[in-house]
Amino acid sequence: MTASTATALLLHLLADRHGSPAALLLDTGRLPAGAEVPLNLLEELADGSMHCCYRADAAPALAQALEQAGWHALAADKVQRADDALPKDLAPAVQWIAGDWFLAPPPKPVGTQAASRALALQLVQLVSADADTHEIEALLRQEPTLSYHLLRLVNSLGMGTGRRVTSFSQAILILGRAQLRRWLNLMLFSSREGDRRSAMLLARVALRARAMELLSKACGEDKQHQEQAFMVGMFSLLGVLFGMPLEEVLKPLTVSEAVQRALLEHGGEMGQLLCVVESAERADHAALAGCLAALQLDAADYNRILIDAVLWMQDVTAGKAGSPHA
Repeated sequence: MTASTATALLLHLLADRHGSPAALLLDTGRLPAGAEVPLNLLEELADGSMHCCYRADAAPALAQALEQAGWHALAADKVQRADDALPKDLAPAVQWIAGDWFLAPPPKPVGTQAASRALALQLVQLVSADADTHEIEALLRQEPTLSYHLLRLVNSLGMGTGRRVTSFSQAILILGRAQLRRWLNLMLFSSREGDRRSAMLLARVALRARAMELLSKACGEDKQHQEQAFMVGMFSLLGVLFGMPLEEVLKPLTVSEAVQRALLEHGGEMGQLLCVVESAERADHAALAGCLAALQLDAADYNRILIDAVLWMQDVTAGKAGSPHA
């Protein structure tokens, strides 16, 4: 398959009955007629940790090729769409939940939840301002769930230390500031007590951030730009996470003008990178093609980036991601 015949893939993340990311759905219904599908890339996903499926109405030749690549037809009665909230009552046959239910506003926090959200927002501010390690450590001591996830992460990475990490200062030292910044922001999405959206939000934001980082690299940008692209992907869902306008969440944060413009106006090159991931999430082939053309990237480039980002997202949600650098 050559770049000229490639078609951008559309993949939708499905939750299991408990609301955790568990399956990938290839949107064969949105593929143009005669589209060539990169089966070698799809085979990589089939070897991953998530169930891989395609719409049962796929053309027979495509369905046969996908089956050989390790993908399976998804019967209509096996999936239910939800856009407002995670359904409480599901038919026995339903295995997967589609839709953007996890992007709905969270319940208004009360009591300890409100205090936890305030601490989380404060932590975002400290990390974005590159605050002193002692300040970050002091705040982590007040947020036990985040602390647990940080230590779990560092120990799962190994990092060649030969011993278990048991203190925040050790964890911060081992990770380094750049890694700490991105991992703490990732953990904000994974540790919201009582928020059933957390697992799917973490998956969505990890996929966005990693894809934008890899897109930045594919555009020939340097490490600093790639890191900023990652953070734009990360910050783009902070408003959803906290149930606040994104502009309000960003006000107290120390972010560059380019990052702020990308987030609030979709301006500049990083804004174009954000347009790529958002148009893919909307399954808007025309918009996706236009965004890629503006970046002078083709569908083959995008498909490789998408598969790499999905594999990394799977590792993040499983708590075993290695170095997130491109």
